[in-house]
Amino acid sequence: MMMGENLTWRAGTNNHSERLFLKEKMQIKKENVSLINKNHMPIPWHSFAGENDSTPVKEASLTEKSTVVGRIGFMLLSCGTGAWRVRSSMNAVARELGITCAADIGLVSIEYTCIDGGESYTQAMTLKNTGVNTSKLAGIETFVSDFPEKYSHLPVDEVHRILDAKDKAKDSYRPVSLGLAAGFACSAFTFLLGGGPVEMLCALFGAFIGNWLRVVLIRRRFTLVFHVAVSVAAACLIYSGLFQFLVLTAGVSVQHEAGYICSMLFIIPGFPFITSGIDLAKLDMRSGLERLFYAFGIILVAALVAWIMALTLKLKPMDFIPLGLDPADLLIFRLAASFIGVFGFSIMFNSHYRMAAAAGVIGAVANTLRLELVDLFAIPPAASAFVCVFLAGILASLMKPSSGYPRISITVPSIVIMVPGLYLYKAIYNMGIGAIPDAAHWFTDAILIMIALPLGLIFARILTDKEFRYSI
Repeated sequence: MMMGENLTWRAGTNNHSERLFLKEKMQIKKENVSLINKNHMPIPWHSFAGENDSTPVKEASLTEKSTVVGRIGFMLLSCGTGAWRVRSSMNAVARELGITCAADIGLVSIEYTCIDGGESYTQAMTLKNTGVNTSKLAGIETFVSDFPEKYSHLPVDEVHRILDAKDKAKDSYRPVSLGLAAGFACSAFTFLLGGGPVEMLCALFGAFIGNWLRVVLIRRRFTLVFHVAVSVAAACLIYSGLFQFLVLTAGVSVQHEAGYICSMLFIIPGFPFITSGIDLAKLDMRSGLERLFYAFGIILVAALVAWIMALTLKLKPMDFIPLGLDPADLLIFRLAASFIGVFGFSIMFNSHYRMAAAAGVIGAVANTLRLELVDLFAIPPAASAFVCVFLAGILASLMKPSSGYPRISITVPSIVIMVPGLYLYKAIYNMGIGAIPDAAHWFTDAILIMIALPLGLIFARILTDKEFRYSI
């Protein structure tokens, strides 16, 4: 306290003293931050290779080869892709280097062993966090496919320098851009769930602020539960505030408050949920179960926070007011809303514009067909979801040769919009107020759809990818 008072006194003396005060204050802040030891220490990749060693990586020692293989898997895992894809990429590089690789992969960790003759090298690595970055994923997969021709003749240190550049590449979008992407995606999601202009407008602003805040907190290294809870609370608060303003100034109906649920749907962990199903299908049980529990953990925290906010703000998840659109008009609006929603979610996954547009086209076709099958032919929602996700997987496989995009980077964003976040929230809300039969009804519908989503994608992959088809 004495030091703080002394610094404050000197700050008001003159410009030189003020600069000295600010410098000392920053130093104190820096020293306080440095007291927080890193729980996950950075891996010194370049320490495994000599700076002036010109030996090609194909002729390097087993330890040096193993670090290249492990780092590629480590980087792919940080992008959010599943264990099967991580392992297949590590194996591709290992075969090119003339070694054998066996890897056990989880949500945030890899333990692997590389073998060369009678010699072996084992390493364990852990991510400090997990997320989704489809642009980085595409870049690393391109590196793996080009490795035999472009990189296998380079020294180990040079290979690590190239991977440094890919690993340190800045995110493609600023927090404001990602907030806007979430806002428009959730606004489109609101229409697809039955909401009108009022709900869409409020959801746009709520999701914009919520996801902007979430991205800021993530980039400042705040922990998962905190940034999920704060962003969901902010989204609900902004929706409620804007809605009350419209009630007072424009006299809108109170029933429009139901859209507050849609303002928080940007938090849906579609990527880990879908990849968990793919990993389970390939018997990567550790990764599949870890991803599944990670996804359900986010959903549970988000739903509970939204429920608390609903009780605090006196919001209820009522049914939407019917829009009364003609079938033809509804079809056109659904196509447009599905494209915008998928495009926005894809941008949130850090896809570049062309990749997001490709996912948007697939999502517009698949999701609109899903809704039309339910409305026109009374097909159960879970069955229609399976059929349309299967179609999305087929379309992505047909698009892959010409676009070069990884299937997962365009299939998952195109079907995230089908994840029944509204159903899950209503289930938890009704459970919270003691309406157990209603909660069981919403849980049943949600679980059936959530089972159908990865299954549709798995069967599409089995049909179109011979490497995925067999258990070898």
